Amino acid sequence: MSERSHTDSPFSGKIVGILLAVALFSFGAIMVLAGWAPELRDRNVAGAHPFSTSALGYNGFVQFLEDQGYPVEISRLERTLEEADWGVLVVTLPPWGAAKALEDFESGRTTLLVLPKWTGMPDPLNKTRQKDTRFTNARSLNDLLEVLALNAEIGRIDVPEAMDTPFGSMALRPDVKMQVLRGSGLEPIVSVGDDALLAWAPDAGMYILSDPDMINTFGLSRIENARFAVLMMDYLRHNEDEPIIFDATLHGFVRSENLLQMVFDIPFLGATLTALAAAFLLGWAALIRFGPPLQEGRAIAFGKQALADNSAGLITMARRETRMAPGYLHMIRRRVSREIGAPKTLSEAQLVALFDRLGPDEESGKRFTDMASGLRGPAANREDLMNKARELFRWRKGIIGRSMNERK
Repeated sequence: MSERSHTDSPFSGKIVGILLAVALFSFGAIMVLAGWAPELRDRNVAGAHPFSTSALGYNGFVQFLEDQGYPVEISRLERTLEEADWGVLVVTLPPWGAAKALEDFESGRTTLLVLPKWTGMPDPLNKTRQKDTRFTNARSLNDLLEVLALNAEIGRIDVPEAMDTPFGSMALRPDVKMQVLRGSGLEPIVSVGDDALLAWAPDAGMYILSDPDMINTFGLSRIENARFAVLMMDYLRHNEDEPIIFDATLHGFVRSENLLQMVFDIPFLGATLTALAAAFLLGWAALIRFGPPLQEGRAIAFGKQALADNSAGLITMARRETRMAPGYLHMIRRRVSREIGAPKTLSEAQLVALFDRLGPDEESGKRFTDMASGLRGPAANREDLMNKARELFRWRKGIIGRSMNERK
């Protein structure tokens, strides 16, 4: 046989539960922040990109189209520039760094390329505002057009009073100068003399808007510019259900395919919640099943307690517990007789009478004769045996206690 004893734990169950809760919460918070940290960054920084609400930004145009009921989205996935899919793609070029990104650019969908006109820097005191704006270097823009294989160059002219467009005569008002395109490789859609404000570039397979003041926040403050911007998008779209997609990857707002974020998104959210529930149930099962660590004991223990336990186990296995009542009565009678010094010449009847004179059990009020009558034969069951034996044991302890006090 073997015996295991519990060792004392230095922590209470409450403290261990609090520590586990804090650890699980901290781990979950780290995982969430690791997956969503790029999404928590404030993207409204001054610049010529779709998230900016500054004068040179295009977020005003995005909101304007949404308010008019157009399906609009801002893409942060690089594959959007390569996919041949449904929708009008609006690519707003930054003043620097766009040439390398567009070297092999071939859009598979209707594309509007918006050239840069202004450059500047965010205000240190307010990152959403632009500071020190000035014209972008025309030579840099011409180099960009060369990368796109366009036989054209940039020109900046005085703003005309009105111009003919596919939507009628319009008085467009860009800031300071109107930026136009000049070249033989273009098919003008909105002409300004021999130049073009909006043109189709067949070699590149895209439309080009030369002056961003037609759609940036500052330009939309003029009603005629806003009207032109909406009519231009209607001209580029095939029907009213076609979405308008603004690219933000060229401005550094790239979103990678994050695995941590993916597992908490549809359609993987259900599987993730199931896995978390299973992990919680496993942890709970382990918590309630295992207590403090157990120390291995001897196979056969020393001492009287081990002998008593083994004897009790054998009696239980033999199913003879209920037949122990007469033997227990005989043992108690002999022990009490010896403890009070009763003469050995007394008969059983005389000894029982002596025990009755010693007094009843203080709790039940029964005398020895009453308790002995229930133990002269086998007990009805284990509980009946325990109750009767407990009464007799309690009577004996009371008798011995009173005898000791009388001697004192």
